[in-house]
Amino acid sequence: MADEHHDDHGNTVSAWFLTISWIAAWSVAGVAIIMGGGLITWTVIALALSVVLAIVAGVMKKAGLGRKEPRPVPPTRAEWEATRKAAAKKDSGTNREVAATAGKA
Repeated sequence: MADEHHDDHGNTVSAWFLTISWIAAWSVAGVAIIMGGGLITWTVIALALSVVLAIVAGVMKKAGLGRKEPRPVPPTRAEWEATRKAAAKKDSGTNREVAATAGKA
């Protein structure tokens, strides 16, 4: 798993837009509530704004500002165990070869 390479790790324009805009929307709502605004009113405003911003981020993604390739699918447990077993077998074979050549020297 650690040797896999991922190009963007979610660092796309649409993802950053959505994250920052949600932080801003909910921060403004939180400050408004603290300053004496109605709890339900500002919660509904922030929630509605969150939905609108998610739609905008989706449009940005469709416009090419999001992930270029689909997310990698993680291996099943059986696939993961088979890969680990093959790697261990390969490592033990390499260790035997090293030990055999060291014994001949």
